[in-house]
Amino acid sequence: MTALIALIRKDLILFLADRRALLLNLVMPILLGAFFGFVTGGRDTKEAAKIEIAVVSQDDHVISQKILKGLKEESTLLVKEMPLEEAKALVLKGKLNMAVLIPEKFGECAGGALFGGREKPELDIFYDPSQTAVLAMVKGMLTQQVMQSVSAEMFGGKSGTTFIDQSLQDLEKMDEANKTKGELHDLLGSVKKFQLSQQADKDANAASAASSSASAANAGLSMPFVTKDQAMTAGDPVTNKYNGYAHSFAGMSVQFILFMAIDAGIGILLARRMGLWSRLLAAPVGLNTVLIARALSCALIACFLMCFIFLVAVFVFNVHIAGSLPGFVGVVISFSLMTASFGLLIAAFGKTPEAARGISVFATLIMVMLSGAWMPSFMFPQWLQNLTLIVPTRWAVDGLDAMTWRGLGLEAALPAVGVQLAFAAVFGVIALWRFRKA
Repeated sequence: MTALIALIRKDLILFLADRRALLLNLVMPILLGAFFGFVTGGRDTKEAAKIEIAVVSQDDHVISQKILKGLKEESTLLVKEMPLEEAKALVLKGKLNMAVLIPEKFGECAGGALFGGREKPELDIFYDPSQTAVLAMVKGMLTQQVMQSVSAEMFGGKSGTTFIDQSLQDLEKMDEANKTKGELHDLLGSVKKFQLSQQADKDANAASAASSSASAANAGLSMPFVTKDQAMTAGDPVTNKYNGYAHSFAGMSVQFILFMAIDAGIGILLARRMGLWSRLLAAPVGLNTVLIARALSCALIACFLMCFIFLVAVFVFNVHIAGSLPGFVGVVISFSLMTASFGLLIAAFGKTPEAARGISVFATLIMVMLSGAWMPSFMFPQWLQNLTLIVPTRWAVDGLDAMTWRGLGLEAALPAVGVQLAFAAVFGVIALWRFRKA
């Protein structure tokens, strides 16, 4: 036991003596966590960024002008008017999310298509292919504005009255062979009566109730519902809000602590190259003791780094351990042990420090990427989301998320703890077998 403690103490002293490495492992995850946390929402207090689009209107019809006005009033859009070629060039360069072209006679044709079954006019949309999610959002808002503007004009506007009159005249001129249009004739007749009643209300300047109903009718068709959005987190939804810094600090701490494990593994390979490893094993200390000491010292350093990083997150960036504190501690300890065994695995299979560093850095970056530390895992294809469940870092990040901003209980941490301890055991057994074989 004395030899084990002495070896652990030696590793800790060497780690703390390398101030450059210590500064890198402490400062870099904090800086990157703060940056990614700010970009992904911060403390849920900043205003959401608006979607920048261009609208090119080549139509002076009142319907087209209403559509343009409605898009400008959307709180999530930043609409710019500009020539078509300039708009297309900005979308091509990625300076705008998309551009919408309202062609000539769009308003007139859209009104005819609403009742008369005429050919539907086209709205040309030029979009950045990397913004397909934004495309769906803007098309939804565009659909709402078109339906509202067209229906408002057709039910209560001057062009709507003109269109209904012309359509009724055309239907009445049809011969007996085309009486299948009778239902449309009745519909347009009813719309005509509705238009006359609304006009009469306006001309008579009727009572406020009738006037308000006329105003509502003139607004056109609108969405028949509203949504009530509630972020799902455990505890009080008012006080326990999503904090983007919590997830970012979890991802960045996992990444840089794994880099520290790489350095620990490379350190064994360097000791082999310089003959220090052989001298250490020649002492009255068994191989198991040396490896366990190395793993425990690495795990202690990982725990220290994780705790320090999250202390900064708590006191500076308002991150809360909203879930189970024992669960959080369990996730940290299990991840630290998995990290330590990962470092031993690198040393066990690495032939040279240079080759081992390149392969292990690549493997670490892949694990971090698949864990959802850089980008949310829900953006992956479904097959890839399922595949990431075999990656230990995915469980580490999910466990830290569950114990911080999700605010879940101890039972949510147990799967993450169990999987990471299982990986730690597997990595450790394989590394020990490899060391003994060598």
